[in-house]
Amino acid sequence: MEKVVTISVKIPGDIYAEMALRIPEGERSSFIRDAIIEKISKTPRPNKLLELEQRIKELENDLSEIKRYLGDLEILTYERGKINPHIFCTDNIDHDIINYLLHYKSATTPEIAEALDKNRWLILNRLKRIQSRSKQQLGKTVMEYYAGEKHGRKKSWWLNEELIETS
Repeated sequence: MEKVVTISVKIPGDIYAEMALRIPEGERSSFIRDAIIEKISKTPRPNKLLELEQRIKELENDLSEIKRYLGDLEILTYERGKINPHIFCTDNIDHDIINYLLHYKSATTPEIAEALDKNRWLILNRLKRIQSRSKQQLGKTVMEYYAGEKHGRKKSWWLNEELIETS
């Protein structure tokens, strides 16, 4: 048997009275020892929880990477009209940007900034963040910046109509 250490424990009087009724006097120490050992064996170690949390995070990252690769290879398909672009928004500014793009189909950063009465750099950073978040989660972006001319517009942000809800 390992080295034994003596401890003292304060417990409520009614618990002690119940223990005195149920457990004979000579067996109370071993009963308390066994109860503590049983409780400790059921409690996970903090470092084990941290390790499990890190493993889950790694699995999530791996899964998003696999989705991105499958999306790049166009093996992972998306049903038309199933992705709500608002799920990548974090606040009202992001929602306003998405609403503007849904209404006008495309827009330049200065146009969105002027319509929302916000700083152009703020809008640009938000657009990039929404784009990055959708790329990480879906493997494809819900919006793309196209510097060339497309449908008579130059240097505009376009929603990926294959992925987004049209309603």
